[in-house]
Amino acid sequence: MGSRKVSFEGKKVTVAGLGVSGIPAAKVLHGLGAAVTVVNDGDDERSRAQAAELEALGVTVRLGDGDTLPEGTELVVTTPGWRPDKPLFTAAAAAGVEVWGDVELAWRLRGPDAAPWLAVTGTNGKTTTVRMLASILTAAGLRTAAVGNIGVSLLDAVLGDEPYDVLAVELSSYQLHWSPSVRAHSAAVLNLAPDHLDWHGSMEAYAADKGRIYEGNAVACVYNTADPVTEELVREADVEEGCRAIGFTLGTPGPSQLGVVEGLLVDRAFVENRQKNAQELAEVADVDPPAPHNIANALAAAALARAFGVEPKAVREGLKAFRPDPHRIEHVADVAGVAYVDDSKATNTHAAEASLAAYDPIVWIAGGLAKGAAFDELVQRSAGRLRGVVLIGRDRAVVAEALARHAPEVPVVDLDRTDTGAMSAAVQEAARLARPGDTVLLAPACASMDMFVNYNKRGEAFADAVRALADEHA
Repeated sequence: MGSRKVSFEGKKVTVAGLGVSGIPAAKVLHGLGAAVTVVNDGDDERSRAQAAELEALGVTVRLGDGDTLPEGTELVVTTPGWRPDKPLFTAAAAAGVEVWGDVELAWRLRGPDAAPWLAVTGTNGKTTTVRMLASILTAAGLRTAAVGNIGVSLLDAVLGDEPYDVLAVELSSYQLHWSPSVRAHSAAVLNLAPDHLDWHGSMEAYAADKGRIYEGNAVACVYNTADPVTEELVREADVEEGCRAIGFTLGTPGPSQLGVVEGLLVDRAFVENRQKNAQELAEVADVDPPAPHNIANALAAAALARAFGVEPKAVREGLKAFRPDPHRIEHVADVAGVAYVDDSKATNTHAAEASLAAYDPIVWIAGGLAKGAAFDELVQRSAGRLRGVVLIGRDRAVVAEALARHAPEVPVVDLDRTDTGAMSAAVQEAARLARPGDTVLLAPACASMDMFVNYNKRGEAFADAVRALADEHA
């Protein structure tokens, strides 16, 4: 996987969109001698400030019109969020102009001794898995970073003075859509559930973009045995000769799989005589928290690390050293014998179902912006675990209707308020429903922006309310 470095001297490049990826891309391209024009839909105060910063460097910025392709454009580099059906891209296709994402740009700019990429995608669990992987690689003594959709900028990672040994790369479906030539050493698709369908147009298109991560893999395509679509994406991928399909399972692994046996994470893929032998990698208790979907994340991270030749000892050390980011099944406190858990990051039904599967019985706090999701399957599968439900947010009625259909006996509190005290009221109501030994779980299955700036702020409001409740019981 050698360098694909290209020259940008004098090349007319249009960067589509300001923001966290557009501005760095414009600066890098300008520094490489390209004639850069940035186009942006917005023309607000923040956009004008960003434009002034770029214009001071000699970059042309066009605000308020992100649809028209600048004359003479030879390449478009887009921020991930711009939809493929935008007129700018239609015009680029008609003119025979390539469209790259910032990830594709980083791939093309790698040096001659570029670090290989271990790549991760999936509907849920990407960030946790990539950070687990980086922790394992670090424990193995390798210089690495968690990059892509998180952490260090990919452009910074490939252009930095100090070379990395290997990169742990998180890739979203948006990024993969605009990354035609990226070829990972090994890659994993963790799971697939309907998400971002307004952007991709269909579940089939969403899955196809996720599946791009396997294209050209050299050593291992890691898939989830519990999610047949991920295995099908491996079957469809055009990989290098000798690349292997490696499954991960929460059950006993077969040959060429990683799984769980009697409280141990074991490897039957990267061992001698995998028909008969298994290698212990870590204990389930080494994973924080040891919820089923987090064990699956750990197995996927371990599979990618093992594909890169990491020893079992480093897998254990890396998993033991890893601490999850806030608001991901984070235990906040125990109050009056009830555990309070913050999984505000569970912003869709697939993530919420994984979270609900980790506890029993549960008082569930749910609701927010549903993004067109249906909740029937989630409620059907989780109904037996529910002690009660507290609903918040704009689209709570959609969840309430699913509960009425599939869990009519479960008590539901419908909080019709969106003020700053709403979360405190939700925690108080949940505490009233809960009994000692229960878990009060914030796993909204919805986005947060109807009431909060983001899921972090929603989780912080929950944690603050729980701590206030604890003070009342002190």
